[in-house]
Amino acid sequence: MTAQQALAYVRGRFPAPGPAGLFDRAVITVSFHPDRLLADGSTVAARLAAEGIYRTQFETGISNGGLGGDRLAWEERMFPGVYAGPAGRPVYGGLNLAGHPDGASPRFGSCHLVLRPEVSGRATFSHGDSVSLPAVVGTADTFGAVWAALLDEVSRTGRALNLAAPSADAWVAALGAARPAAGRALDDYVEAQIHGGITLSGDVAAVVADPSFRGTPYEALLSSLGPELAWSPGFRLAPDAFPADVRGPEVPPLAASVAERYGVAWLDAEVIGRAARESAGDPARLQLIKYLWHILVLFGRPAC
Repeated sequence: MTAQQALAYVRGRFPAPGPAGLFDRAVITVSFHPDRLLADGSTVAARLAAEGIYRTQFETGISNGGLGGDRLAWEERMFPGVYAGPAGRPVYGGLNLAGHPDGASPRFGSCHLVLRPEVSGRATFSHGDSVSLPAVVGTADTFGAVWAALLDEVSRTGRALNLAAPSADAWVAALGAARPAAGRALDDYVEAQIHGGITLSGDVAAVVADPSFRGTPYEALLSSLGPELAWSPGFRLAPDAFPADVRGPEVPPLAASVAERYGVAWLDAEVIGRAARESAGDPARLQLIKYLWHILVLFGRPAC
């Protein structure tokens, strides 16, 4: 019932429909790092494979964004009176309108689940991440306000969803193009709030993984999560290419020390994951490692 309540509330606030056929080609992606450790010492991928359920941060105790804190207040603002406690809350992803091969919101993980189109029918969407307290939200059948906000963004800035275009019409036309290069949409995405949970057997159409996991034990785990395993272009970056002016001066020396620690010439998702597992229990260092991943998304070269 909570899913229907959330959808009804959003539809009541923003009833305008979006363009016809938009959700026939745009699906939700849910990003995750498969090799991060949970409280019991298991990895995210191992727990997903064992349980067949994608759990929220309130259940796992880890997050690739903000953990706990104000999120309860954000959700109460977006869906007042719908969610009473930490159980059964929304799962977060992004609507991959641009068809980026690294998913709609790669800042949250090196791999992503591609959800079946029907899942969009029980999701709500916001123009911007919930951390920004978005003013415009919608559903699959009342997407008009979010769509208008995207077109306005293109008109004002020349881009949206990290996709540049000289006009709103050109931007719309570009959405249908095949896009082999990574989108690198670190902060620029339509957030999706999926109500009613996600099961791997019923809701996942494919898994897309960073190629740094090829030939590792994670490849078999990732393959078990959906009916298809595909590989993204991936990201890799030499340690001396990490800038100091994006996520702070502590990041370049950390990149150098991680590369030296593992004897590698570049950092990729798998190497950063090793560093994260060794740093479990050290929140400050884990935050800096998260920054390594952000910079990899922004500046990393394709791994394949």
